[in-house]
Amino acid sequence: MQITELASGLRFPEGPIWMPDGSIVLVEIQAGRVTRVAPDGAKQGIATPGGGPNGAAIGPDGKLYVCNNGGFEWHEVGGLTLPGNQPADYDGGRIERIDLATGAVEVLYRECNGNALRGPNDLVFDAAQSSDPAGGGFWFTDHGKTRPRDKDRGGLYWARADGSEIREVVYPLDSPNGVGLSPDGRRVYVAETWTGRVWWWEITGPGQVASAGGLGAQGGTLLAGLPGMQLLDSLAVDAEGHVCVATIGNGGVTAISPDGARTEHFALPDPLTTNVCFGGPDLRTAYATLSATGKLVSFPWPRPGLRLAY
Repeated sequence: MQITELASGLRFPEGPIWMPDGSIVLVEIQAGRVTRVAPDGAKQGIATPGGGPNGAAIGPDGKLYVCNNGGFEWHEVGGLTLPGNQPADYDGGRIERIDLATGAVEVLYRECNGNALRGPNDLVFDAAQSSDPAGGGFWFTDHGKTRPRDKDRGGLYWARADGSEIREVVYPLDSPNGVGLSPDGRRVYVAETWTGRVWWWEITGPGQVASAGGLGAQGGTLLAGLPGMQLLDSLAVDAEGHVCVATIGNGGVTAISPDGARTEHFALPDPLTTNVCFGGPDLRTAYATLSATGKLVSFPWPRPGLRLAY
């Protein structure tokens, strides 16, 4: 597999988005910054919301929607940058909307039902549905924060892009991280970091899911659990429905077939590979963030990626 380094010197990059002009918009969590990487590798700052900008997606208005996890303590270990506990200057998690042209940042959500968002992590927009006159919304995970002697419980949420409604859909989950939708829009997938498991729920309406019952995570159905010490980060879905989840520990992207029966691992040179997106004219190029070494790379994908809602 040919791996092409597109940019280096990034401060814990995440949330890559391929743009029509060939650039990649991503976040730098450690720097509290949103950055555009041009096709020639040049970097341009877009906005500095502070905290810990994490997962990101383009919304129906063309603006950038960002999960801000509130930041981390940071550690340098063996030449790698690693996130740690909740930082001393933490002031909560939030969902932000950023104007790509001006860099203006606005906060859409800080809480749900009176409960503060702790560490929003990843998000994905759904398509507007005929049963929802106001249009669709976005699904996002709250990973929570960790402190020296305790940590938060996380969950799966749904919210409208205009800031008018937010719902707690599945709670609690164990360190939920990546979130994605199946090609037909009928499943929402969530990857749990520390369990190494990917779960799914059937979507029954805007911000609504059905419980499968049983012993799954809050009524979820297990798609796959990876063996050994493999932790899971953010994810994308390709056009054939494979759930492509960034894998920590053995560093790379693991593609899980829609029935959960088969996995493929695409090894990358960073133990903290954190996210992947698809781009190029045919969506057959994968772009991955190598967070511990501060790099953005690309490599060929065997199938087209799934075209996002916006």
